[in-house]
Amino acid sequence: MESGPTPHLEGVRGDYAPTVLLPGDPKRARFIAENYLTNVKLVNSVRGAEGFTGESNGIPVSVQSVGMGIPSALIYYTELIRFFGVKKLIRVGSCGGLNESVRLGDLICASAAGTDSAAIEKLNDGLTLPSVADWELLYSAVNVADNAGISMAVGPVFTSDLFYGPDPELFSKLTRNGILGVEMEIAGLYALSKAEGVQALALVTVSDDIIRQEIMSSADRESTFDEMIQVALGII
Repeated sequence: MESGPTPHLEGVRGDYAPTVLLPGDPKRARFIAENYLTNVKLVNSVRGAEGFTGESNGIPVSVQSVGMGIPSALIYYTELIRFFGVKKLIRVGSCGGLNESVRLGDLICASAAGTDSAAIEKLNDGLTLPSVADWELLYSAVNVADNAGISMAVGPVFTSDLFYGPDPELFSKLTRNGILGVEMEIAGLYALSKAEGVQALALVTVSDDIIRQEIMSSADRESTFDEMIQVALGII
């Protein structure tokens, strides 16, 4: 059985819990570890991509930053699964809202992710296949949110390879097709988790309301999103 360290994660097998929360921003990873976990230890600092392991209500859980975009995130997802034995991956991030039903600060549970990424075709043997959430985790997240009185939209998102894309009509096309939000990692997570036989779910908070042209501050992106973390920790 393969074990770390790897070129991007300096720990060894056992340093990460079976469940890992996956923000993009290392500052958000540290914020989650310091404010939501107990008995925390730093398990990775390679390239500034901090990772931590601790406990939530006595249950081991890790948090690892993965950077931005599918190519960066897939490196961390793959190494966590293959070299550290991670079985449950929960993306906690942000997105741009594309639907009248979601507003700035709202929580979205991504049931599936469309994409324009060529990387996903490679993971799917050249086929156009759906990238979908693990049903058990999605069902659990809905129950956790309902029991906590947290409003959470459930539906499809779109994972884009380009933050600054050439198509000025992309957002309106996605809105017409019922997409709730746009981001840059989820399709990769869902496609890889299917290929590797592990569970994955993505929770994202609307940090940019594209419909209403509202935007969250960078400080809020690092330190808010409390309801998202509550739901994520509720399904570990």
